Formats: sequence, structure tokens, C-alpha cells
Amino acid sequence: MSLDYFPENDIFISLFGLIGGGLLLYLLLFFGLKSIFRQFERDIALVTLNISRYPILVIFTIFGLKYSLRNLPPSQALEFLIKILHSSIIIVISYWSIKIFIQVINYYLKEYTNRTEAMWDDVLLPILEAVIPAIIGILGGAFVLKTFGFDLKGIWVALGGVTFVIGFALQDILANFFSGIVLLIDTPFRFGDILSLENGTVGMLKKIGVRVTHLYIFNTHSDIYIPNSVLQGQKIINLSRPTPYCQSCVNLDIPLEYDLKQARIAMQNIVLAHPDTLGNIQQKLQFIDQFFQDPNLQEQQENGKQRLFYEDLVNEKLEEIVYFIDALVTTLQFAEKGGLTQDEMENIRQEYKGLLEIIGLRDSQENKGSFVLEESQQEDALIELVKQWYRSLIRDPNLLDEDSFIVAEEWERKINLLKSRLQKLYQKIANPQADETRLDDYMMEISKWLNEKFKQPRMKWQDPQIHIVAIDDEDSSFFVKFALNFFIDDVKLEDSKRNQRVNSQIYQEVLKYIKNLNSDSQIQQIKNDNFTIDHYAQD
Repeated sequence: MSLDYFPENDIFISLFGLIGGGLLLYLLLFFGLKSIFRQFERDIALVTLNISRYPILVIFTIFGLKYSLRNLPPSQALEFLIKILHSSIIIVISYWSIKIFIQVINYYLKEYTNRTEAMWDDVLLPILEAVIPAIIGILGGAFVLKTFGFDLKGIWVALGGVTFVIGFALQDILANFFSGIVLLIDTPFRFGDILSLENGTVGMLKKIGVRVTHLYIFNTHSDIYIPNSVLQGQKIINLSRPTPYCQSCVNLDIPLEYDLKQARIAMQNIVLAHPDTLGNIQQKLQFIDQFFQDPNLQEQQENGKQRLFYEDLVNEKLEEIVYFIDALVTTLQFAEKGGLTQDEMENIRQEYKGLLEIIGLRDSQENKGSFVLEESQQEDALIELVKQWYRSLIRDPNLLDEDSFIVAEEWERKINLLKSRLQKLYQKIANPQADETRLDDYMMEISKWLNEKFKQPRMKWQDPQIHIVAIDDEDSSFFVKFALNFFIDDVKLEDSKRNQRVNSQIYQEVLKYIKNLNSDSQIQQIKNDNFTIDHYAQD
């Protein structure tokens, strides 16, 4: 007895196999892998799974249908059906790719840009977010048309011609776009910097866009948008670089009859007594209660004392950290000769953990081998001291409401950047591999970044300088011109008018002191019109 062969039998067997395989795949995607991925600390695997479940099932089903139809006799209907299945796979893969890019790749790229100091990624990422899905859609449509036998050469030629015409019509927009790219790559300034334009306008950089740059103008409390090509051709002064400190000069004319030496000492102490000027912090704390006794300034001075106290602790901790890093670099340079042994690597890891402890970080999952750092919240660690310092700063009664957000955002960003750098170095130290001879270089980069980007140390040249610059003869009276040169802590605060307030307060305090300086000697008190004040700010 012979058995007849029917292709339909294979089709039914394939369909049953497809149903069984689809059911197993469904259980794996919706229950098996989901329960596993939920245990991960980061949600990237779970989000990717949620996006991929249905596309994977659809693609599996389509491939299964194609496999089931392989034994049917050739026909135009079957050929057309296979083309539809091919096109369906392309459409599903295109849709899947777009969802993966938007909800996974782009999401974590945004997270990455928030941890970096570069500006270009903050601007180029929105461009990629708009362009990449369009490119995937166009390529997917092109492959679908090709599947049905369309000749795409004519379409590409026509598309190229249309692109040329559009480019010529939009040449100004393209010029602004490429100027923006140049500004981002060359990076002469960063978000939040205070810029002085050629016409004297002073504003804060808010955003470099695809076509225009957004500035907030302090004097008019308004936003302006300058085409990138126009901005690129201007001479711009960055008042926030290389330091955010604002240099000021107050000129005072004092009668020659006064005790000039005593006046000079008093003026220097008055500048030191103001909490918003730079100088030796210990000296500032020594003089802060001796001047500015106006009841209206009491809250300013009390807040200043607290702020200076915490800043002094931060400076001391940074010095300790830099010294620790230098010692660790010396250890690494000695150990790296001839390669690191296992004992040397373990010793370096322990020393690095000591550095992390001083900074205020610890390994949250050391036993799991993931080397994830988290804040230890130690009160005497650098991170907690920095938070105490900037929190006291934002309680300054002179700050505007938006200043509090600017200060908090700036320092939290710096703390996150510090954690990110230390995290990367921790992973290199834990698994040095090819980097074992470069660990000392990475450590020196951390030290340099702390001094240049995290918090610059107080320098001697930032101390107040009081000089006699001229002697004037006016109506047979001789006056000595003093120049009070000092730095104010941050140019961007108080709508960039912090320097004007500090100058005014110092001038009034010096004026009040000088008027009473020689009262016991019955020397005629100085008149207000005998004094002149001139102040300016520069980086």
C-alpha cells in the first residue's frame, strides 16, 4: 500500500509548529525574561524587552508563514504573497528600530549628555532625534518599493535634485546651522556663561540651537535670539572664563591731611570684611564683624560667615584630596614599572577606596562585581561639605529667586561629573587590563579637573590690592587717589549686577570710616563731593 504525498500536510505541520513555537516565544518574552530583567538595577533591558516583544512575535510569525509556504506550487498569487510578507518584515523592523532608538538609545544618550561637560551633544541629540527616525522610515520605504520591483534610480536622482534646490533656497538657514555646529565644536563658551557682545549688551547664554543662539539679557529682562552666523562673526567677551570671578576697581580721593597709612589698612580690611569678595578666608572671618554694622546688612553678614566657614572646610578637604591623589600617583608610577602584580593591584584598590571615602563615595555592590558608586553621606566628606556650602550660599538674602536654581543646578552637575569620573576610574582600577600602565595619568587628570573645573583654589593674586595711583591738586587742596582692586565671587549672580551692589556697599563703608578717621584731631570732615567712585568688571 502506497501513501500519496500532499504538500498541504507539510503546511499544516509547519503551522502547528509555528503555533507551538509562537506560544513558547510568547511565554519567554512576556514572563520568563521579564521576571529576570526586573531584578536588574538599570531598566534598559526591561524597556528594550517591552518594546521588542510584539515586533519579535510578528517577525517570527511572518518567517514561519514563509517557511510554511515553501512547498506550495509556484504561482503569481504565491509570489505576490511572499512579497507582502517580505515587505511586512521590513516595515516591522523599521518600526522596531525607530522605537528602540527613541525609547532606549536616545533616552540613555540624554542621560549621558547630562553627565558630560560638552555642549555639542546637548544640541546635536535633538537633531538626531528628529533625523534618525526619518532616515529609517525612508530606507524602509525604499526597500519595500524595491521588493515590489520598483526602479529606485530615478527616485534617488529626483530626490537629489530636490535636495539641491531646497539647499539653495535655504542657504541662510544652512549657514546658521553650520555656524552653530562650529560654535559647538570650537566651544568658546558654555551654557550659563555671561557674555558681553560687541554692542555692550551683557547676557547669559541659555542655548545654542540649530539656527539661533538664545541669550537672556539682564538689563531688559528679556530673551534675544541671534542667528548663529551673526554671532560667529562677532567679537565676544566671555566674562565667566577662565574664572567666574569679577574684578572690580573703586577709586577714592582722600585729602592729604588724613593718616594715609591707616586709611589704606582700613580700606583693605573693609574689602576683606565683605562676604562676597575674594581673599584669605581666615582673614575675612576675622574682620567680618568689625565693619558693615548697618542693621540692613546684618543678615548678609551672618549668612556670609556661615558660607565662608563651609567654603574654608571645602578648600581644606580639596587640598587633602589633591595631596592624597599625588601620593597615589607616586605609588602607581613606582608599581607600574614592569607591570602590576596582583598584590599591587589589590593595594591600589584599597588606597583608591580610601580616596573615595574622603570624597564621600562607596561601592554599593562590591560583592557583586559591578563597581557601582553611591554617596556615603559622611558629614566630613567632600560631597556633603560642598552641599552644605552651596546650600548656605543660596540662602544669601541678596540672591534672586532664579539664582538659587542656578547655583544648585551648577553644583549638583559638578558633583555628578565628579562621581562619573571616579566611577570610570574605579572600573579601570578594578579591571586594568591594557590600562594598567596609564592609571597614574588618569589619576593626574582627576587632580587637574578638580582644580580647574570643579572648584578653583583661592590664589594670592585674588587678595584685595590697595594702591596710591595719583595725587590731585584741586582748589589748593591736595588729594591722594587710592585704587581699591578686588574680586567678587560670581559674575552671573543677581542678574550680573552683584558687582555693582558690592562696589556700592564697600564705597559707603569706606566713606563712613574715612569721615570719622581723624575726628579726634579736629580735622575738617571730608565732603561727599571730594570722593569719586569708578568701578568696572572684567574677566
